[in-house]
Amino acid sequence: MGWLPWCSILLVLCVSGVFGHGGHEQIFVADNADWMTRHMAEEHHISSFDPGVFFTLHDYDSTGIWSPADIRRTYGLEDDSTASIAESEKQRVVNEVLSLFDIDKSGTIDFHEFTTQTQNGVKLPDFGMGPGHHGDDEYEYEIHHWEKYHSGDDVKEEDLTHPEDIEHFAKHEEMERKQEEWEKRERAGIVESNIPEKFRVN
Repeated sequence: MGWLPWCSILLVLCVSGVFGHGGHEQIFVADNADWMTRHMAEEHHISSFDPGVFFTLHDYDSTGIWSPADIRRTYGLEDDSTASIAESEKQRVVNEVLSLFDIDKSGTIDFHEFTTQTQNGVKLPDFGMGPGHHGDDEYEYEIHHWEKYHSGDDVKEEDLTHPEDIEHFAKHEEMERKQEEWEKRERAGIVESNIPEKFRVN
């Protein structure tokens, strides 16, 4: 397991707090930028980082290693936007990333392996599968739409007319409707749908 320097951890906490859910800066990304740079700009609104920061930010369970699941999530392969990509292609992404960074062939990548290989000029490949959406729905809506089109302090309800706005708030309304329906059935007494079928009276 790799050692995570405190400076990298503190920097990640800082950039996550400042940029993770509220930086309104749209960062310019050069056409020839590598995938890692593009991912940090588009998904995190971060333009300046080092390999240690990138690794720690994407070590989702803070174990000091990237598992195949972490690689998949970083590339957005668990997001709905990549649902049409074949599982064999997703596995190819994991295998190729491991082949580049997993020096000891353990099946995972630790902090030292990632930073060493990156400093040696090895880069995370662009597989052409998108920028790597790995936030929840709220985060993705905020960073890819709200901050781009509604970042001012004077946003009004009538301004929220884009298809992304309509879809996002319709989803919220549906969730609220289901919650109200659930609470209504609970107040009425026994919720039949909660009873396993084998115990129901036909």
